[in-house]
Amino acid sequence: MALRLIYNVGRRHEKERVYRHMEPEYDDNEFRDRFRFTKNSLQFITDLIEPNLCRPTLRSHAIPAFTQVQLALRYFASGSPMRVIGDTMGYHISSVSRAVRDVSSALCNISQDLFQWPETQQQKNKIRDGFYDVAHFPGVVGTIDGTHVRIQAPSGDNEYAFVNRKGFHSINVQGVCDHTGKFLNVVANWPGSCHDSFIFKTSNLGRYMETRHRGYDMDGVLLGDSGYPCKRYIVTPYLRPNSESQVRYNKAHVKTRAIVERCFGWWKRRFNILHGEIRTKPEKAVKIITACAVLHNIALKLREQMEDDNQEVNDVPVVRNHVDERRQVREHITRTYFS
Repeated sequence: MALRLIYNVGRRHEKERVYRHMEPEYDDNEFRDRFRFTKNSLQFITDLIEPNLCRPTLRSHAIPAFTQVQLALRYFASGSPMRVIGDTMGYHISSVSRAVRDVSSALCNISQDLFQWPETQQQKNKIRDGFYDVAHFPGVVGTIDGTHVRIQAPSGDNEYAFVNRKGFHSINVQGVCDHTGKFLNVVANWPGSCHDSFIFKTSNLGRYMETRHRGYDMDGVLLGDSGYPCKRYIVTPYLRPNSESQVRYNKAHVKTRAIVERCFGWWKRRFNILHGEIRTKPEKAVKIITACAVLHNIALKLREQMEDDNQEVNDVPVVRNHVDERRQVREHITRTYFS
């Protein structure tokens, strides 16, 4: 009897758990505005990663995988604090945090299936033809650049390493895209102080191109800005063109390479978390960035609406300090196609 009395008293003082419902039903346009995907597309994403989201639990109110994806996508799309996401959608901030963590990790786990470097000659020729149609620049299999994603200042002794040349803390993200704006390669593992050329040199793609590139005719070239060294597999603009052919080369180079800049613009506008400041530890921010890149490719695959950024492209190459070597491929392209 005493034990039952103690138990009942404890029950009276126990805070009742309240499970609120999700937001009201939205029409297709409202849904897409909030999650950046249609309902069918969100279900497609859930089906891809659901095995990594379902955890064994004895709780009777485990959050369904579809809802976890909704919580994460609302966070990615809005860039709002997790507490605001939770208050809006009826979940505690801890639930939102776990959903963002688990969905990000699950998307990172399938990134190798979404970031695929062209291996066959047919794949390479298709990309080459697509780039050639832009400005008649031949042999291009990808355009490469770096972009900074702002993060909150991390704690620890290496905080200074995340401060980029513009003076704020960031992750420097390397992206390589094809003619459609699809990511072929993404590296989001380096702090903001690292230079683009260093990130490429130490990346798997950089090592692959250095050791396995079979030449311009077979494997094509990457287009990079003047922050990269000019090599047999990556060509850069002339810093000081001294002939009409070099001027025409530069114009075609800039117009073609602008695709990766527009790709970054589409990516960051779709996921506003990349425009603001990711207020997590760097390790978690890296996964969020990679997850958003995976979602970008999924959006292209599912033909989700993509607004153009109407970005103006500067025809004058940016001059940066670098070591320029192996310019033969660039000279060959200039003489053959732009003379």
